[in-house]
Amino acid sequence: MQNFTLDQIQDIVSEARQAAKNASQAYVDDWKAKTGGNEYGEPMYCGFASTKIYGVKASTKMGRALKAAGIQKDYSGAFSIWNPGEWGGQSMDVKEAGAQACAAVFNKYGFRAYMDSRAD
Repeated sequence: MQNFTLDQIQDIVSEARQAAKNASQAYVDDWKAKTGGNEYGEPMYCGFASTKIYGVKASTKMGRALKAAGIQKDYSGAFSIWNPGEWGGQSMDVKEAGAQACAAVFNKYGFRAYMDSRAD
């Protein structure tokens, strides 16, 4: 993974968050088209999802840049973006779609990123 400037990291984070928002909405649109939807407007499996970035130490230039871009380390030691698609509902399926898209953007730039989720 190459070293990125703070501006580049902020651009990557913005790109990843937008990809997550787009993927979350696309998931809901596709789900509604296939199922006709429901009274809640989303699949009814409640939970949480995040994108985790592994292999970056907080004390490095890259770690400090990620922190400056608003990404914090979580209990697992990974940098974590909670609900990167900023989905306002409770559907874990929708949040997972967003977190996967977010991880794909980070992976494109050489990071080791994964979607993580848990049911509520």
